[in-house]
Amino acid sequence: MKQFFLTVLGVFTGLLLFVIVVPMVLITMAAASSSGPDVPHNAVLELDLRDGLSDQPPSSPLAIFGGGGLSVMQVVDTLAQAEDDKNIKVLLVRLPETGMAPAAADEVRQAIRRFRASGKPVIAHSQGFMPAGAVMSSYMVGASASELWMQDTASFQATGFSAEEIFLGRAFDKYGVEPQFEQRYEYKNAVNVYTQSDFTAAHRGAMLAWMGSIYDTSIVQAAKDRKLTPAALKASIEEGPWTAEEARERNLVDKVGQVEEAEAEALNRAGKGARIIPFHEYSSAVGPNNGSGRDAIAVIGGEGAIVTGSGGGGSPFGGGSSIYSDVMAEAIYDAIEDKSVKAIVLRVSSPGGSPEASDQIGAAVRAAKAAGKPVVVSMGTYAASGGYWISADASYIVAQPSTLTGSIGVFGGKMVLRDALARFGVDVRGLSVGGEYADAYAIGDEFTPAQREAFAGTMDRIYGDFITLVARGRNLPRERVGEIARGRVWTGAQALELGLVDELGGVTEAIAKARELAGIDPDASVRIKRFPEQQSPFEALANAFGVSGEAARALILIGGAVEDPQAQAVMRRIEADRMRREGAVVLADRPLG
Repeated sequence: MKQFFLTVLGVFTGLLLFVIVVPMVLITMAAASSSGPDVPHNAVLELDLRDGLSDQPPSSPLAIFGGGGLSVMQVVDTLAQAEDDKNIKVLLVRLPETGMAPAAADEVRQAIRRFRASGKPVIAHSQGFMPAGAVMSSYMVGASASELWMQDTASFQATGFSAEEIFLGRAFDKYGVEPQFEQRYEYKNAVNVYTQSDFTAAHRGAMLAWMGSIYDTSIVQAAKDRKLTPAALKASIEEGPWTAEEARERNLVDKVGQVEEAEAEALNRAGKGARIIPFHEYSSAVGPNNGSGRDAIAVIGGEGAIVTGSGGGGSPFGGGSSIYSDVMAEAIYDAIEDKSVKAIVLRVSSPGGSPEASDQIGAAVRAAKAAGKPVVVSMGTYAASGGYWISADASYIVAQPSTLTGSIGVFGGKMVLRDALARFGVDVRGLSVGGEYADAYAIGDEFTPAQREAFAGTMDRIYGDFITLVARGRNLPRERVGEIARGRVWTGAQALELGLVDELGGVTEAIAKARELAGIDPDASVRIKRFPEQQSPFEALANAFGVSGEAARALILIGGAVEDPQAQAVMRRIEADRMRREGAVVLADRPLG
């Protein structure tokens, strides 16, 4: 009976997916196969940054149905194509009112400057700059435009950079929660929010250092674009907040007006018959620029926490991002085996994760170098802790000035909840067999002295391995790495001075360096090959059904669509993709229509 209900539930869920998703996938595929974007002779490309940016586009083609937005990589690639598109005459940028991820703002600014260098104007419009997060990074992006507009009723409240931490130490003491953690070392402050009620001296000092570095970077870059001295711009900003008109008088913005007025100005600049094209539509239509030529550069991306496994249970419709060690390592090995690939660009945007998962990926990086294929890391918003672990052995590392990197350290432990739960009449009792360490992670009891010693030994070993890895990969004395490690986070600008990265820039600079290290003729065309290859819509759809092609056939029967040729064609394609994925050899697909 249980299996019957599970089958009925599966069929119902599948039917819902089939009825809704299949038509949308077919429409999407039809749109993708069209000859190109419907861009008028005079077009304004509108980039709206108010919904935020991920670092990299999703790997599943069905992620668009999960509400995913633009990525930094898409913005960089699409703007590069728009530079050469004679139909795109103007770029219009809608700025967020609060902060952007600083490293993402660095890369978007660089892409906008390259677009402007092609001779095309950029108009940015702001509906105000609020004192929230890294708002100076948002202003820096706006300052890179040819003209920065601001709504007349808005306020210019970008006067610095602030951050807050919520400390739970006193609350845990009050309610009987006992955090038991080991950290290596004093700057590995992620555990401080559980154990402290205020910043420690090390925590405070490290945060102020990287916050100051990001703030200084945004001031210097914005001043350069606004043709002001950094000192003058900093003074004007810190004397605020200002009204829109006051900001214009102080040369913080160029014009005051509603967004409709800025749009009208952009259309006027574009020429007769101009219209506005949303960025995501243009990006989807032109697709990624994969280049051409005999030689190829592999681009392998990973965003999110680093974990073991392959992520096979994830939703094809989007969701949280993770770097799965099996997936990224396999992508690197595939690039090694591909004879056309001469070098690898590894795009990393991760705050860290599992040491074991990180080492699996790091081993693949070393294998690529041993095979004679240089690996250039391009760091995104973060490449810290495990994110730096997988980067350290690369041939070359490129980071943005505001990338958060380093954090060479480790922490771990558990929460003892016995007393907290007892307040609510909940008792925790445990049983174990085997060695004394078997119940080390039990939430009902503290570490025994022997368990604590063994656990601390594990933390020491991981930290020591990390130090050794960085010293070898960066060709630095082990003692020097020990000085700059201790779990401390650095910005890319600081890391450059310390020898933890080699160059400041983004994925564009990383690809150029990969070409150089691979010895590819600077004048030769080169292809970009992305690993792992994106699933086809049919593969992703088959995964969405979950069970097999048989379940999908049942759905067609239920839906009364068994005689529909289009539905049958879809089913044949799903089944073929499933068979290939499971190792079968499919000699040829039957015609789709």
